[in-house]
Amino acid sequence: MANSILGRISTLTRANIHGILDRAEDPEKMLDQMIRDFTENIAEAEKAVAQTVGNLRMLEDDLKEARETSQEWIAKALAASQKADTLRAEGKTVEADRFDELAKTALRRQLSFEDQAKTYAAQVEQQTVLTEKLKAGLNTMRERRGELVQKRDELVARAKMAEASLKVQDAVKSISVVDPTSDLARFEERIRRQEALARGMEEVSVNSLEAQFDELDDEIDDIAVEARLAALKSGGKPQLPPGS
Repeated sequence: MANSILGRISTLTRANIHGILDRAEDPEKMLDQMIRDFTENIAEAEKAVAQTVGNLRMLEDDLKEARETSQEWIAKALAASQKADTLRAEGKTVEADRFDELAKTALRRQLSFEDQAKTYAAQVEQQTVLTEKLKAGLNTMRERRGELVQKRDELVARAKMAEASLKVQDAVKSISVVDPTSDLARFEERIRRQEALARGMEEVSVNSLEAQFDELDDEIDDIAVEARLAALKSGGKPQLPPGS
């Protein structure tokens, strides 16, 4: 489990996040997925670290016990050897030999626990290295996850700002397309045309009135001419205007 976690830690921490985000169609979703991956692997790494630390403590306890037991058997071997020497000095050879055999048995036990202690010491060293690697990887994953969360928040904020900016630009475009000044200009032009039409109709009306008066003057002249013609025919003299 620890080795597989180390492999995933290495893969995740070596990942080129910026490159992945550049290739992603939806960077925000990609970041969310990466955060989930880091979160899941951090949880597994925490369990692996806890288990590894627990195993390390057990090995340390076994190492301590093996060393203490080895020392105890050395003490027993020494005690048996000293007893054998005392008995041999007293001339009790048979009993002395028996205690020497006990000393040898104690030494064999001591050697066995000494070998165990060496084995445990090597295992403790290996487990310590593994534990430190897992702890370092776990801390790195926590840091990278924090960076991802911060990057995600930054991207979301930038996306919202970009979206707001686009909405403002769209609003500006719509305002420029429907320009109220252009409507005013068209309305003013329509009024000018109406005013021009009114002036034109006024001029036409004046010209028509003048034509009517001209026509009336022509009719008056015709009447005067007819009257003078009638006077000539009757042998009279046409009446001239006063002062003629």
